[in-house]
Amino acid sequence: MENKIVFFGDSLVAGYGLKDPLSESIPALINAKLKKLGLKHTVINAGLSGDTTASALSRLGHVLNENPAIFVLELGANDFLRGMSPVLILSNLQLIINKVKSTCPSASILLLGIELPYWATGWHQSDYSGIFPALAEKNGLSLVPSFLKNVAGIRALNMHDGVHPLKEGYEIAAENIWTELYRIIQERGSLTDLL
Repeated sequence: MENKIVFFGDSLVAGYGLKDPLSESIPALINAKLKKLGLKHTVINAGLSGDTTASALSRLGHVLNENPAIFVLELGANDFLRGMSPVLILSNLQLIINKVKSTCPSASILLLGIELPYWATGWHQSDYSGIFPALAEKNGLSLVPSFLKNVAGIRALNMHDGVHPLKEGYEIAAENIWTELYRIIQERGSLTDLL
């Protein structure tokens, strides 16, 4: 059985602004790590720049046709930048999680939390940052609380827009994700051995 890892997200998954997203984006960096370890997984970059939790729902069915073993969910940044309500963001992410669970019941889901940029202030900041831990707890999902840890807000690691990482920033982000993703891969491998 082919082990597919699908990264489903926005420009932060797609590798917006990179010279070569096919080798420098987060999914590409994860793929390189897997190959180095001799792990037979296919990594699929299903990132779409500008995607929101609402627009992503419309293309989810097509992506799930890949029948992923591991589904990495990274969405919400564009919703926040557009001032969408945290309640709506949470609701849309829950719909995505529900669809993944019903369509691919054996898939492991890894949720990537997003740290708000330093310039983000306002009444909904704490509501927004609470979305990811709440979803992970409710659905029993693996979580990387802030996959842009040590990247977000650091000028030298981000493009001029202050939102999208440079190549070096994506390398740190991939490391942030790797620990939890590798734990899931090992866990799934152990389960397969038992069957």
